[in-house]
This record gives sequence, structure tokens and C-alpha cells, in this order.
Amino acid sequence: MKPIKKKEVDIEMRGGIKLHTTIYTPKDHSKTYPILMQRTPYSSVPYGKSRMKKRIGPNEQLMKEGNIIVYQDVRGRWMSEGIYDNMRAYIPNKKGEQIDEASDTYDTIEWLINNLENTNKKVGVWGISYPGFYTSYALLSEHPALKAASPQAPIGDFYFDDFHHNGAFLLSYWRATYLFGYMKDKPASEPWYGFPDVETEDQYQFFLDHTPLSKRDAFDEGENVFWNQIKAHPDYDAFWQKRGLIQHLEKVDIKPAVMTVGGLFDAEDLYGPFNTYKAIEKNNDNFNMLVFGPWSHGDWARKSKRQVIGNIHFGDDLSEEYQNNYETVFFNHFLKSNSESIKLAEAHIFNTGTKKWNDFDAWPPKNASKKSFYLGANQKLTPQKNEKSEVKFVSDPQKPVPYSEDIKFGFTPRKFMTDDQRFAARRPDVLVFETEVFDEDFTISGEVLADLKVATTGSAADWIVKIIDVFPADTETTDDVQDHLKLSNYHMMVRSEVFRGRYRDGFDKPKAFKPNTKENVKITLQDINHTFKKGHKLQVQVQSTFFPYIDINPQTYVDNIFKAKKEDFQKQTHTIFGDSRIIFDFAE
Repeated sequence: MKPIKKKEVDIEMRGGIKLHTTIYTPKDHSKTYPILMQRTPYSSVPYGKSRMKKRIGPNEQLMKEGNIIVYQDVRGRWMSEGIYDNMRAYIPNKKGEQIDEASDTYDTIEWLINNLENTNKKVGVWGISYPGFYTSYALLSEHPALKAASPQAPIGDFYFDDFHHNGAFLLSYWRATYLFGYMKDKPASEPWYGFPDVETEDQYQFFLDHTPLSKRDAFDEGENVFWNQIKAHPDYDAFWQKRGLIQHLEKVDIKPAVMTVGGLFDAEDLYGPFNTYKAIEKNNDNFNMLVFGPWSHGDWARKSKRQVIGNIHFGDDLSEEYQNNYETVFFNHFLKSNSESIKLAEAHIFNTGTKKWNDFDAWPPKNASKKSFYLGANQKLTPQKNEKSEVKFVSDPQKPVPYSEDIKFGFTPRKFMTDDQRFAARRPDVLVFETEVFDEDFTISGEVLADLKVATTGSAADWIVKIIDVFPADTETTDDVQDHLKLSNYHMMVRSEVFRGRYRDGFDKPKAFKPNTKENVKITLQDINHTFKKGHKLQVQVQSTFFPYIDINPQTYVDNIFKAKKEDFQKQTHTIFGDSRIIFDFAE
């Protein structure tokens, strides 16, 4: 790594608020360097001129080659002044001293290119997760010096990423609300927030004991602003709508090159990266590409030799390969090179069945066709529709289906995204539908839609759909597998998603079910690129609880589930009709 120096500055924004900014610059002043910037709510630690980050920049190679690396605490966080606003709304056509994260980005870039020495005045931005949101937001700044952006696992909309999925609250992220829910009134170099002490390692039992949701109020005495906002806005109302970025990325003329990155097994942010790429692609002609690997949240930025998710090994050196051959190439080209051509595919997507990379000139692939499988009688997943078929199950809120059989209490769940689903398949409240054994490879590349025809004896219900690869009986077990499991007949989850049934007519239009009445519920599962290999089976599981990844639906309609009472939680019988189907993008 080239010798570097560090300085910390407070950059004044329009309106006078100062944002704390840390700058790492190569000591070699014989040439000019691009600026690579990350804006973060997680702090630009370590603070202090003599203290250096252990790792600087998007990856080791980019720092070795020489770049000016900038970290900034966003408004209202850590050492920056101002008031923090979770997912601050973008303001188009700002007037006077109106601010948002786009204006803060613009003002920061303007200061950097006019005050730093030895810069070529070309700026790139990157960030993972929440910093990925600020990276996408930077595209709305429209600063002419911004030439390249890499939103990585970016939050696109908090109603569909991290804390909600299709109207359901991700209960397993409840503790994370404390990270964003406590405000401060002055710069702080130490945490001003704390996390609740749950006093157990058994998250299933803890959350069951603390249902309904209102029981969790006792942990913060009303001081957690973000938790209060979540409770007050269960529907996709104006509060959430104005905080989404996806709709704005479709409307602004985006000129910087964009490389969106995500993990196919990211339990936190799948909606964001897929929809960020698609929104930019929709109405812009800038360089816009997508990379998705067999990673959980942020794995691509690590240096793990073996890439393992749960019990499944996908390959070696995959993250380093991405860092050297994609991330470094992308930023070098748009921030340093004068060449017009760049040899990177439009979409570089890992196939999680063949365990090989695929390159596409569009995503979803242009040659994909739609194929449907119906949820038939006798647990069959079949191309033939049978409208007379009905399959029922009883959903009991007192005994919800676990999302994992592991006993643990993590901050955010990750491993379960490839977990063996045999434990769920053997429960009476989980419906199972399977194809016959494939006699040739079957590949799904793109979005998956569950078009369900359902009924319930209650007035409310959630619907969870899982896409599963059933391995052959002769599959050999590897050293990565948990001691109590074998890969023989392993039920690998490829994708899962929840839909809160009250939102079947729109996320801003909650509506009760009429008991015992057939209704249509459509669930968009995020994209996959997976080959079900010869000898494997495709399985679909349908259930109504996925606990405690997702909160429990009382199955009695109430206006606000966060205010549901104990007596609202009732056992109900749900029905799946035979004209329900799963629609795939099928690669010929």
C-alpha cells in the first residue's frame, strides 16, 4: 500500500450545518488521483489524526493503486452536526436552503474538488447497505464531477428492505431499530444509543413470549423514534412513500456509470439492488450494470477464501475475484482511464445451482420465457391446472413455523437463506408441492411470481412461499454441513418471500379477507439464477408463519397489527386452490 496521510475536516453545507469528513490521501504528490467517497450513518471511525482505518477504500487493490478515499458521517450522525432523518426524503427542484442527502452530497463533492490537492476532480461513490442507499442517493445530486457509483446492497425503500417485506414487519430486525431510533443533539465520537438486553439465546421463545408487538414497548419507554415511526405507519402511506428512492431513479437523467452489487442470499437487501438496477435501466442510457454473487449481506467486500452460506459451499476466492476483476476495473475505468470501452458484462450473475458465473447482456435475460407450475393435489407441482383441487392447513399463532431450526439470537439473520427445509416440510401447517425428478437441467433466470388463489376462515393472513432445490439421495455430505444434517435429500432454500394478505389490492389499501371466500394474492419473489440439476427436484412450500423472522399475523383483521391484542390472535384454516401457480422466467 502506498504511504498515506489522514486529515479530518468539517465541511459546511448550505444552511450552515457542518458534516465531519475524514480524508485519506497518498503522500506521493507526483500525480493526481480520483476521489472515492462513502457517506455513512455508521461512523467514519477511528477519529483522531493519528488513527488509521485497518482497511481503507472499497478494496485493498484500489488503495494500493492510489486513490483519495473519503468517509463522511451523514447529517445528524456521529461527529456531524444537524438532525438525523431515517431515509431522508428526496426533494426534487429544491429551493433556497432546502436540503436532502443529494444536496449534502453535492456540497461535499464541490468542497472536495476545490480544496484537495492532487485530485483529477473525478469522483466515485460506493457503500454497502445503508451507505449503499446514500450511494444511490448521490446519483440524484447531479454533480458533474460524479463519474461513477457502486450502490452495494442498497436500501431502495424501507417498506420492502430490511424492516418490512411486502407489508410484514421483519421482527428479527427489531433490535436494529435501536441503532437508528435514538437521536442526538451534538457531535458524538462514542455511541449514544444502546441495545435491549433480551437475556436469552432463544429468539423463538423470546419473541413468542413478547407477542403481541406492543410488549416490546417496555424496552425503550417510548424513546426509540424509529420504532415509534414503524408502529405508527403499518401501511405504505405517504411517510414511507416519500422515503423511497426507486421512483426517483426512474425520473432523473443519470449520467454517472453505475455498478449495482448484491448477494443472492442477502436476507436484508434484495429488493434494493435488483430494483435500483431496473429503475436506472428503465429510463437512462448511462453505463449501468449488475453483479450478483452467492453472498450474504456484504460478503463480496470480505476476503473469505471459501464462500459458504449456511451448509452450502459455492466456490473459492469469489469475493476477491469480484474485487479485482469488477470493482477495481469499474472504478479505474471511469475515474482514471481515457478509454471508451470497458469489457464488463451488463449482468454478471452467479448460478447458485451450477456454481458458475453467467454473463448476460440484459437482466432478466432477453431470451427467457414464462413457465408456470400449478400447486396441485397430492403435493404435486405440475404444468396442469386443476381448479377443483383444494389443499387446507391450520395456522396457529401460538405455534408458528420457525424460519430456522437453529437455536440462536443473532442481530440480523443470514445463514437461513440456504437452510435445509426438511424440518418445515414435515409440519402439518406447511404445504409441500414437488415436481418429479428432473431428467435434464432446468434453469430459472429472473423474477419469480407466486400467483395464489386462497381462502381463510379468518379475516387476515400472511402467505409465505419458498422455492426449494431437493438434492438427490446420493449427494455426498461436505465438511461445511452442520453435524446433525446430511446433504442426502437436502432441501436447499433458494428463495423465500412473505406477503401480508391485507395488501393484495395495494400496500396503501389494507383490506380484510371475507371468511371462506376465494381471493387472489400475488407475491413477487426476488430474482434468482438457479439451475435445478438433473436428478434434483423443484419444491415449493407454502405456509402462513415464518417466525421470528417475520412477526405473527393475528389472523383477525385489525387496523394496525402493532396495536393487536392477545385475543386477536386466533387459529384459522387456510386453503390453497389448484389454480394457484408459480410463474418463472425460464431460460431455454
